Amino acid sequence: VQLQASGGGMVQPGGSLRLSCAFSGVTLDYYTIGWLRQAPGKEREGVSCLSSSDDITYYGDSVKGRFTISRDNAKNTMYLQMHSLKPEDTAVYYCAALYQNSCNRFRDPKWFRNPKAYNYLGQGTQVTVSS
Repeated sequence: VQLQASGGGMVQPGGSLRLSCAFSGVTLDYYTIGWLRQAPGKEREGVSCLSSSDDITYYGDSVKGRFTISRDNAKNTMYLQMHSLKPEDTAVYYCAALYQNSCNRFRDPKWFRNPKAYNYLGQGTQVTVSS
């Protein structure tokens, strides 16, 4: 199984980016998907999640109303659309997938650094928000 994250980069405050994470070797339909991020000197945090049944979503308080998670099962790809970016959104963003119909592992901090928490975890893509 391979995960290829893309879409990161540098953007000015107020700008937008769309992160993508393409999976190969696995059928994404059956997985809960989510994004984690880690800023320099800070703990990893759960950003967003979409359950395998597509009826459960989670957004961290700091990104609600600005970020949107989605998936395209035909392309085996997940996305994070980010708007109104702020300097505090600067971090390495990780895509992850879990064979479980629940977003708990993206909202409970005890899972974020557990190497067994997710079936698949991407290598990370850097997002820098700066003027």
